[in-house]
Amino acid sequence: MATVSIKDVAARAGVSPGTVSNVLNRPEKVAGGTRARVEAAIRDLGFVRHGSASTLRAGHSRTIGLSVIDIGNPFFTDVAAGVEDMASERGYAVILGNSSGSRPKEERNLLVFAEQRVRGVLITPSDEDPARLERLRERGIAVVLVDHPAERSTQCAVAVNDVTGGAMAAGHLLRGGAGRLGYVTGPPAIRQCQDRRRGAEQALTAAGRDPAELREIAMPAMTAKAGQQAAEKLLAEGTLPDALFCANDLLALGMLRGLLQAGVRVPEDVSLIGYDDIDFASASTVSLSSIRQPTYQLGRVATELLLDECDNPDTHAHQQIMFQPDLVVRESTR
Repeated sequence: MATVSIKDVAARAGVSPGTVSNVLNRPEKVAGGTRARVEAAIRDLGFVRHGSASTLRAGHSRTIGLSVIDIGNPFFTDVAAGVEDMASERGYAVILGNSSGSRPKEERNLLVFAEQRVRGVLITPSDEDPARLERLRERGIAVVLVDHPAERSTQCAVAVNDVTGGAMAAGHLLRGGAGRLGYVTGPPAIRQCQDRRRGAEQALTAAGRDPAELREIAMPAMTAKAGQQAAEKLLAEGTLPDALFCANDLLALGMLRGLLQAGVRVPEDVSLIGYDDIDFASASTVSLSSIRQPTYQLGRVATELLLDECDNPDTHAHQQIMFQPDLVVRESTR
């Protein structure tokens, strides 16, 4: 079967080869009608460009890297959907790397991204050390932080105010009459866990309570299994708080399952709130109160910032965007 060339596509669409090249590499610079004709010709002829050759000519590819902490968490699945949709609209593909919260695994993912000559990287870092991200930038690879605030003005970042979210969650429990307040969280290295705790402590202070009252139940993972194990631990100790704030919905759903299996009523005996407002939160046996984050929008906005930096390096202005969370009240809290 003869190889279809750019010239063949151009002849079919009635445009110049340069216009076809622009559609492939800089689609935003081509008028919508012209781009549609070229894309139709590409589909009709079955044209496939030589990706490695075009990458060598340009020095980079039409791909970006996305590194997340846990793709099994629906929060990151929704973020990834926003990333992929925006990237697709701009003519880019996305390479996904899942770090599982592991620094070595994250560094391997970043190395693969660099080897593939990605234009830029979106990352929710596994810790606070910026050195590996600076190495990417030194190589000319743009980096945008996702669900993580920037430490400097020369770095784009898109995040949600987790301190405010933590205060919302704990404040809601306190207004519902919480006496003994527990905080079920993940590894201490995860910034979001720290910020949500700070918010809960602020809520206690605002209520005239001692922040030291907050009882932390730290788990090695932020999964439903870890949440159920946390419930079993509390029940075995016989000191169950009457209100629990979980650092994400997976922990809360596991906690809910563990409590219900033990005959503990939610919210009559224990009031329970999660964080993220994933789809499963409203569909659980007892619908889960949660703190909602604009996950899909996080992915889209972060990708838009990244591609603007990639495509317009001379005029790009770094931005640090902070979204605000919302409280969603359902059956699991009083």
